Amino acid sequence: MASFIATYTARGKEQTLTLRANDVTAARRRLRRRGIRPTTLVKQSKEAVRTGAASGGLANLQSLSKLNIGRYFEAAPDVKDRALFASKLSALVDAGVPIVRGIDLMAKQQKKPLFRRALEQVSLVVNEGGSLGEAFRQWPKVFDRLTLAMVEAGEAGGVLDETLARLSKLLEENARIQNQIKGALGYPTTVFGLAVLVFLGMTMFVIPTFGEIFDSLDAELPAFTQFMLDLSALLRSAFLVVIIGLLILAAALFRGYYNTPHGKRVVDRIVLKLPLFGDLIQKAATAQFCRIFSALTRAGVPILYSLEIAADTAGNAIISDAILSSREMIQEGVLLSRALVEQGQVFPEMALGMLGIGEETGEMDAMLSKVADFYEDEVSAAVKLLTSMLEPAMIVLVGGIVGALLLSMYLPMFAVFNEIG
Repeated sequence: MASFIATYTARGKEQTLTLRANDVTAARRRLRRRGIRPTTLVKQSKEAVRTGAASGGLANLQSLSKLNIGRYFEAAPDVKDRALFASKLSALVDAGVPIVRGIDLMAKQQKKPLFRRALEQVSLVVNEGGSLGEAFRQWPKVFDRLTLAMVEAGEAGGVLDETLARLSKLLEENARIQNQIKGALGYPTTVFGLAVLVFLGMTMFVIPTFGEIFDSLDAELPAFTQFMLDLSALLRSAFLVVIIGLLILAAALFRGYYNTPHGKRVVDRIVLKLPLFGDLIQKAATAQFCRIFSALTRAGVPILYSLEIAADTAGNAIISDAILSSREMIQEGVLLSRALVEQGQVFPEMALGMLGIGEETGEMDAMLSKVADFYEDEVSAAVKLLTSMLEPAMIVLVGGIVGALLLSMYLPMFAVFNEIG
């Protein structure tokens, strides 16, 4: 099968598409099925395929290099993008639209180049007789394992539209939980960063002005004021650059350590033990595990593969290890609830108890769905409580910083006024 390069005009711009076909006639036939009328259709030579250039030459090679560099920085679709795609494709398939036509419509609507290019290639593979799951597997950066498992299960059971609708709801719930966690963690981080900026700004630019006034008064300065003046002078020197460099270095070292398996486990274990935040992350991980595992098993995905996917999407190395260890115990005939209990205090006792009841009654999918609903509500309530507690704390922090700076500047004035009086 040969490779062909087709150029065509779409939306007033010249587009280029690469496809494979037995001959030129077959290539034109495939393009017509996609509604494309090529202005040129050129067969790639073996040398061009090997070198990656369609017609050879320095200009094409430079163009290809720019394209590859641009693709390196392309953003992959996030959870919201995949959820919206699954929802729209489900509606199109349910309405009787051919899947190739539906994917083509979705590709035209995509704003992210990587996602659009992936859908165009998926359409070609499906149009050539391949399965949707097989086409998705060629783009691991675009379609995660959860999406692959759900789609393949839907194709195998002949209920692709229902599976896509369930996948869309699942991804939307995951996105909602992630946004809640980011909001809870992002608020204090943002406020603390602003407080540091305010402190640095006043220390470096406001206090020196008052220092000149204090020198003209030739008065003895309080210890706190003298400390702030010395700190201001230190920050305006090269010391601040050294501090910033050390912070950047520390952040880089921490990131490198966290990217190692051991480092990730150490940090994630500490995170789970943090006051307030640890409990919030545990509840969010429990809700996500129950929701994903329930959706996968209900779609017909084997339980061991479902646990493997749930471990990949856990978001915490300790919880992921517990799920994988449970998977090994299930292979030996142990019930899932019992296997998770053996992992220690990774999941809440109530969730494990309800899972055990679901296994006894044969309604594990429904029970896990209820557990997910419960802990999603718990996460929402915990985020609201955490935000309500952090708001006054952050206000006190910022007020304390500003108040301390103002006090250091006005204390000498009070002393001078007392001497005058």
